[in-house]
Amino acid sequence: MSDKTPVDFWFDPLCPWAWMTSRWVLEVEKVRDIEVRWHVMSLAVLNENKLDELPEEYRELLETKAWGPVRVVIAAQQEHGPEVLGAFYTALGTRIHNRAEGPGKETVAAALKDVGLPESLLEHWDATPYEAELRASHKEGIDKVGQDVGTPVIAVPGSDGEQIAFFGPVVTPAPQGEEAGRLWDGTLAVASVPGFYEIKRTRTKGPDFSNL
Repeated sequence: MSDKTPVDFWFDPLCPWAWMTSRWVLEVEKVRDIEVRWHVMSLAVLNENKLDELPEEYRELLETKAWGPVRVVIAAQQEHGPEVLGAFYTALGTRIHNRAEGPGKETVAAALKDVGLPESLLEHWDATPYEAELRASHKEGIDKVGQDVGTPVIAVPGSDGEQIAFFGPVVTPAPQGEEAGRLWDGTLAVASVPGFYEIKRTRTKGPDFSNL
C-alpha cells in the first residue's frame, strides 16, 4: 500500500481539456506526495441521450470518433490491468493532441505499439464485450459530480478524509513545477470546504500544448 495521497482521475482520450488537466496532475506528482489512479469515462456515453441538443459538429464528433478509442482503452484495462492506463493515455494523448494526429484507428494502433500493448485490442474498436465495464467506470466518476459536467473528473481528499470530486480544473497551458503544486494546494483548499461547488470564468483561450 502506498502512503501517498490518492487522486482518482476520469478521462476520455478525445477531450483536449482532460488531456491538459492530466498533464498538470502528473506534474503535481513530481512536487507533492500524491499518486494518480486512472479511470475511463466517455463523452459518448455522457451525451448519448441528448445528441439532438448538441451543435452539429460536436454531435458528429461523438457519433463518429468518440466510441472507438474508449472501447480500446477499457479493453486494455480489463485485459492487462488498470496499471496500463496511465502510460496508454499518455501515448494516446501525445499523438491525438500534441502531434495533432487525431483519434483515428491508426493513431490508437500506434499508441498501443508505443506502450507494448497488443494490436489485437483494436478488435474492440466497433464493439466490445466490456461495454458494461465502460459504463460502470463512467458512472462511478460522473456520479461523484453530477450529470451537468464533462471530463475530466478528479476526486481528491476532503476535510473529513472522504473524497470530494470536481470537474476540472480547466487550465491552459498545463502548469509545471511549483506552479502545478500551488494549483494542487488550492484544489485541496476548496475541497476542504464542505459547501464549495465552483469557481468559474469564461474561457478566452483554447488548449495550449506548447509546453508539453
